Amino acid sequence: MPLMDSAVPAHASSVLFRESDSAGTKAQLRWDVRDRLAGPSGPERRGDWAGRYTALLVAADAACGALAWALALVVTDVLLGASSAPLWSALVAMPVWVLMIALCRGYERSKVGVGSDEMRAALRASAHGIVLAALLATVTQDTLLLATSVLAAVIAPVGGLLTRVGLRRWLHHRQRHGVDLRDTVVVGSMPQVQELAEQVAAEPNAGMRVVGVCVPEQDVARARAAGLVVLGRSDDVRSAVQRHGAAVVAVTAGQPQHYLRELAWSLEGLDSQLLVHPGLVEVAGPRLHIRPFIGLPLLAVEQPHFSGWRIPAKRATDLVLSSLGLLLAGPLMLVLAAAIRLSDGGPAIFRQTRVGRNGQTFTMYKFRSMHVDAEARLADLLAQNEGAGPLFKMVDDPRITRVGKLLRRTSLDELPQLFNILNGTMSVVGPRPPLPSEVREYQRPVRRRLLVTPGLTGLWQVSGRSALSWDESVRLDLRYVENWTLALDLLIIW
Repeated sequence: MPLMDSAVPAHASSVLFRESDSAGTKAQLRWDVRDRLAGPSGPERRGDWAGRYTALLVAADAACGALAWALALVVTDVLLGASSAPLWSALVAMPVWVLMIALCRGYERSKVGVGSDEMRAALRASAHGIVLAALLATVTQDTLLLATSVLAAVIAPVGGLLTRVGLRRWLHHRQRHGVDLRDTVVVGSMPQVQELAEQVAAEPNAGMRVVGVCVPEQDVARARAAGLVVLGRSDDVRSAVQRHGAAVVAVTAGQPQHYLRELAWSLEGLDSQLLVHPGLVEVAGPRLHIRPFIGLPLLAVEQPHFSGWRIPAKRATDLVLSSLGLLLAGPLMLVLAAAIRLSDGGPAIFRQTRVGRNGQTFTMYKFRSMHVDAEARLADLLAQNEGAGPLFKMVDDPRITRVGKLLRRTSLDELPQLFNILNGTMSVVGPRPPLPSEVREYQRPVRRRLLVTPGLTGLWQVSGRSALSWDESVRLDLRYVENWTLALDLLIIW
């Protein structure tokens, strides 16, 4: 008997705790020509949020192209005393810049709003624009045109990146409120489908919303008992996608090769993206590559970047940013130090031994936010610990001073760690440096946090700060350790 749940709406806000047993038509992986030509269905396929978001990107890029060309004309006119074209030629730059980004695949609807492809497209378009300008200047022998074009190609991606970051933040805000999400069907065996569905639900910024699952027949009862919406068996995926207008099909790890091949075939003709979970926890991005051996494509996993040129490059970035930070924040730090001293007469700087890279201990600096006897009073408060794991946490810690509450709420107590970054014991970005007592309780996987230099801020701080559980903060720290790049550092700093 078919298991399709036609009573579940395609745009339900939550699907993990709703179930219906209404019948539908079983869809086989070996589809017929008529089904393939039927194409996408459902209201979300006719005009989804990705189309609107892409239209905003195109409009923003057109404006950036025109503005960049106009600014380049003004600058060359001021510096060189002549312009290569009239100011109205900025109208021509609008479609040219949009076309260049389109050629760099910056407007693919399946990729907008997630990942970094749309960001890289603006940078690639800039590089191609400079090459094109050089070719045109060579043909026309017009150095003024070359100067204007190169300058415009440098300015345009700056505006493009800023608008993309702004649009992405706006989109993530909407996604956290349950809108502008891609409806997703999860396919696989229990309990992998449950785990993947829970991970998708926990990360709304991924832009997906699980509308149901397709599992083998023997797992149907278990999936329903777990509260999952069962849309069909493993060979009902195409029909489930058509019924619910799903934009994404996510397949769990461990599926047979022939099944994945036939599943991909069955989805041809539908406006749905097929995603396959690699089964490698926290390993992603630049470390994963498909290596096409003869007749046997394999997924290659590179070693994490704990050495090589990236280390001195990260150190150079730390030196520049910490120096600028101290220069800009110096007057504020003097005011804060005076306020702390005047509040109770104690020292302004709190020094504490922390564990850094490869288990080496160092002295970390912070503005003192607690009373001078805070360490001695800790033993009396351990029974009131509200945190999880080895971290001690209290929402209303009586040891915090009045000035300290302001410092902690604004994170200004961390400013002296710029000196730690300057002396190399810390980095701008990395896992937070733990206490020696915390490290003694680490299990083996958690110790991988010590493979990189600890940081002033990190992935879990920008993902939820202290609201995250211990397990979640460890998971995000390990994701950073396994996949860190300079680009990821810059994104976290932003």
